[in-house]
Amino acid sequence: MIVLKNGRFINPATNTDKITDVVIERNRIQLIAPNVDFIQVKQFDATGMIIAPGLIDTHAHFRTPGYTNKEDIKTGSRAAAKGGYTSVVLMANTDPPVDNVDTLRFVLEECKRSSINLYSCATATVKMAGKEVVDMAQLARAGAVGFTDDGVTITDVDVLKQAIKEAWKAERPISLHEENPYYVRNAGINRGYASETLKCRGACRKAEISMIKRDVDIAQRTGAKVVIQHVSTKEGVQLIREAKEYNPLLYAEATPHHFSLTEETLITKGVNAKVNPPLRTEEDRLAIIEGLQNGALDIIATDHAPHTAADKNDKITLAPSGMIGLETALSLAIRELVNPGYLTYLQLFKKMCVNPAELYGLQAGNAVENKFADLVIFHPDETWKVDGFLSKSQNSPFFGETLPGVVYCTICKGEVVYWKEGADDKIIRKEPTRTYIY
Repeated sequence: MIVLKNGRFINPATNTDKITDVVIERNRIQLIAPNVDFIQVKQFDATGMIIAPGLIDTHAHFRTPGYTNKEDIKTGSRAAAKGGYTSVVLMANTDPPVDNVDTLRFVLEECKRSSINLYSCATATVKMAGKEVVDMAQLARAGAVGFTDDGVTITDVDVLKQAIKEAWKAERPISLHEENPYYVRNAGINRGYASETLKCRGACRKAEISMIKRDVDIAQRTGAKVVIQHVSTKEGVQLIREAKEYNPLLYAEATPHHFSLTEETLITKGVNAKVNPPLRTEEDRLAIIEGLQNGALDIIATDHAPHTAADKNDKITLAPSGMIGLETALSLAIRELVNPGYLTYLQLFKKMCVNPAELYGLQAGNAVENKFADLVIFHPDETWKVDGFLSKSQNSPFFGETLPGVVYCTICKGEVVYWKEGADDKIIRKEPTRTYIY
């Protein structure tokens, strides 16, 4: 049994924000009430801390199979738990890609080794080649929670329409990477200040804008859940907001790096700030924050993309795009969204818990009595210095920074899956006094 004492309990699914105790027993939340006491029970003093539903990431790369030198199920899960995540949806651009039942079953078997809840998408097209739609019905029956060629844009309109139709029939969301390759000469580098400084052609914002414009129009006529991944431009945000007035099944992601950083970071921090789509301007960054405020962007997803130091140790135009994000996402959301007053914690956790669970139909994101105890306990005002990660890879531009929001404990299905070093002083041991009072 675990008793969390005197924490600020926030659950956006029930619009709850109050100081209370939380009792966990047999994998579930047994009681949420103030002034709980049990005999001979270890209790955790959560005074000053927030207790919230375990975070859900709908967009992460654990690199299994094929690239486990970058990340694997064990290290990715440890990184997620340290960041407060209890559920993660894996992308399918592995080697081989998850475009068939055998590979999907292998990934799902590996996921069973995780300490947290892991789910996997399958690709939308065979070998992510954009020419032939996978057997979505079969893959859905085998356990795929969604479909995506993340990292590759489906440029053929007829193939995309068929993929969306098949995803609808399989009752699964389809997520789209929106970069028209015609406008991309150097991926991960914004065409503008960054490309001029680095003396290359970069990736024009039209790459994203043109694809979003095309795909929100197609999505409107389908009835399928369509997700626009990692939005990076103000025009993209506006197109999505307008489309949502007519299509409630359209979803869109914002990443912590796109609402925290600009193309200038690529110049100062180098390859670890190189991502697809690229970091853009301050105007774009603020538009993404506004999109999170007004509902154009429903979900905060990390796009956790591990690469080895050897991968990144190349000329900036040749090094792969991507940064790790699971261990810094909550802190960046606090620093960039909550502390400046753009979002409340209730609004933040809706985008990091409720909406992700709704999109994928997960039994998560809602901390109530008699449900699985998936929780994160963190101190919003304490800070930590970014000096290393539990991820197997270390490709982050946030090294050396001091960030707010210290995760003390992450609990998944009643089990402690992350415990902050030095947090034992928060444990309260009490002598037997009374059996049960609340």
